[in-house]
Amino acid sequence: MGRHPEFADAIDAYLRHLASDRGFSEHTCRAYRGDLEDLARFAQTRMTDGVGASVSVDASVSVDASADSSADSSAGVRASASAGAGAGAGAEHATPGGLDLELLRDWLWHSTTSGLAASSVGRRAAAARGFTRWLAATGITAADAGARLRAPRPGIHLPRVLTRPQIEQLLAGLAARASGAEDADAVSAAASARALAGESADSDGVTAEDAADSAETRAKSPAGDPVAVRDLAIVELLYASALRVSELAGLRISDVDRGRLTVRVLGKGSKERVVPFGVPAARALTTYLDEARPVLLARRGASATSGRHSSDDGTVFLGSRGAPISARAIYELVASLLREMPGTGPSGPHALRHTAATHLLDGGADLRAVQELLGHASLATTQIYTHVSAERLAQAYATAHPRA
Repeated sequence: MGRHPEFADAIDAYLRHLASDRGFSEHTCRAYRGDLEDLARFAQTRMTDGVGASVSVDASVSVDASADSSADSSAGVRASASAGAGAGAGAEHATPGGLDLELLRDWLWHSTTSGLAASSVGRRAAAARGFTRWLAATGITAADAGARLRAPRPGIHLPRVLTRPQIEQLLAGLAARASGAEDADAVSAAASARALAGESADSDGVTAEDAADSAETRAKSPAGDPVAVRDLAIVELLYASALRVSELAGLRISDVDRGRLTVRVLGKGSKERVVPFGVPAARALTTYLDEARPVLLARRGASATSGRHSSDDGTVFLGSRGAPISARAIYELVASLLREMPGTGPSGPHALRHTAATHLLDGGADLRAVQELLGHASLATTQIYTHVSAERLAQAYATAHPRA
C-alpha cells in the first residue's frame, strides 16, 4: 500500500529540514524516514479498515518534491492540503492533517506488541513528535498532534567493557603483528574472509578489500606490514580517545595535532569537538602516518583506473589498496579482534568506547569531563558509565572483602 503524495512530500520536506537546518546525520535521517513511512502506512491501514475516523480523507495532488529548502517544501505541502480540502471525500487517503494523539498512541502500541525493542519504540516516538511539531510550526497542520505523546522508557542496559588486562593483551597482540609476528591459523581465516567478501559486498559500500582487512591483520605479517601498523593505530586511537567509528573513519590528517596530542572530530549533529590521546596512541599514529600510510597510498594508483580515489583526499586511515577505509570495515576489524577474547560482550568498536569511558571513571575522572570527551549532548547519557563502575566496584568488593 503506497504512501499518499501529500504524506510522502511532508516526510521528504521534514527530513530535508533535519539534514540541512538541524544538522542531523544521514543515519538518523534514514532511521526517521523508516519510522515515519511506517506511520503513514499504519494511518492508511486504519483508514482503509474504517478504524480511527479522525484520519482525514483526501484526494489531493502531489506537490513539487524538487523544492530546495524546507520552507519551500512546507509551502508546497500546505498548498496540496488546501487543494485536498476542497476536493471532498472522493478517495480515502491518510494525510498529515489527520494525525491525532489517539492514532499516534495506537501506532506505538502496535509497534510494541509487534516485538519492536523499547529503544526503537522510543525513537519512533521522538520521530513522530518532531514531525508533528514541524507540521504545526510550518502551518501544514493547525495543532501539534504529538505534543503529549510519550513512549515507555527503555530499560538500562549496562554496556560490557574490557578489563585493563584484556586491553593490554589486545594492544600487545596488535603491536606484535605490526612488528612482524606470525599467526599461522590466521592465514586461512584471511583467505576465507576474502572469499566471503567477494560474495557479500553490499549497499553500505563495503568492498571485498575492506571486508577482508580485518582478517588480513590476523594473517602472516612481514615486519612493518602497513595494514598491521594501521590496525594498531586504529585500536590505540579508538581506546585512547573514545571515538565513534564514524568519527574515526572521517578523520583527516589536518584534524590530527601531533604536537598537542589531540584530534578534532565531527560528531553527532555536526558538532565539532577536540579530544586528547595519550603517548602510546601517539607513537602508533606517528608510525602509521610516517611509514605505513604512504605505502598504502602508493597502492591506490594501481587500483584507481576508474578515476575513483585517484588523489589523496587527506583521509587518515586507508584500506589495504589505498582507498579511504569505511566505517563498516573498521567495525569488522575490531569485531574480529574482540571475538578472540572470550567474555567481552558486544564485539564492535563501541565496546572500546564503553571501555575507555569506564576506565576513565574508574580512575577518578570527572563525569562532566567524560561527557565532553564522548560528545554526549546530555549528562544522563554519560551517567550509564557510573552504573558500570559501581557494578565493577561491587564485584571487586564481593571478591576481595573478607566479610562481603
